[in-house]
Parts: sequence; C-alpha cells; structure tokens
Amino acid sequence: MIGRGREAKLFLGDGRYDIMSPGDHVVCSVTGQKIPLPNLRYWSVDLQEVYATSEVSLNRVLKMKNKA
Repeated sequence: MIGRGREAKLFLGDGRYDIMSPGDHVVCSVTGQKIPLPNLRYWSVDLQEVYATSEVSLNRVLKMKNKA
C-alpha cells in the first residue's frame, strides 16, 4: 500500500476529498486521534479540518460560530 503508516494530506470538498499526498490516515484537528482514511466521515470544507466523530465535528462548528 502506498503511504502505509504515513499521514495523508487531503483537499476537503463537499462530500468528497482529494488525496494530495498519499498516506493511510489523517489526524483529527481537535483530538489528535488518527483516523484511517476508510473511516473518515467528518470534515469541514471551510476550515479544511478533519474530525474523528460527529460529536467532535458538531462541537467545533458550534465553537467557531460562537467566535463570529
């Protein structure tokens, strides 16, 4: 497997992502948890951040809205 054990670099789009640099996982922008690419479900297009769970994603969105 290409990029095995390495963090992938992604461009996050609406409902999809493009792999800019190969790897087998990404790191949650909030928790630091490794997320295997096949398990990646939650991200922010605007912030270009990935999240480990829906709860982490929701909390991040609410936090950012409160800052605005």
